[in-house]
Amino acid sequence: MNFRRQRRERIELSMTPMIDVVFLLLIFFMVTTTFEREAALKIELPEARGETSSENKPLEVVVDSRGRYFIGGHELVNVRIETLKKAMSQALKQGARRVVVISADKQSPHQSVIRVLDAARQLGLNHISFATQAESDSQ
Repeated sequence: MNFRRQRRERIELSMTPMIDVVFLLLIFFMVTTTFEREAALKIELPEARGETSSENKPLEVVVDSRGRYFIGGHELVNVRIETLKKAMSQALKQGARRVVVISADKQSPHQSVIRVLDAARQLGLNHISFATQAESDSQ
């Protein structure tokens, strides 16, 4: 009879795969995290009183949920870029500033907004902004 103890092999846990997973998670979180930049300088802007003149109104292009365009409260006859450019240049001749404000419905097609940006670029208008509204707490 052999009463010798059998030697058990020592179980080793390899840490390499776990370290690889931790590094992959670290890289994933570094890439997907957005950083908020805060201004280092706190300044107070001067105040001024005055009326805005009607001649200095920006050129506002409204895009509704179906992709139709409105300039100056009037709907354009079609959605072609040539028509949009003519209406924008005509509004500029009537005294609008060379600043374009795009007021697009959140359901409007993306292509409609891109068409306004393209028309503005072709007319040489570089100052473009998008109209938004404050986010409500009910959402």
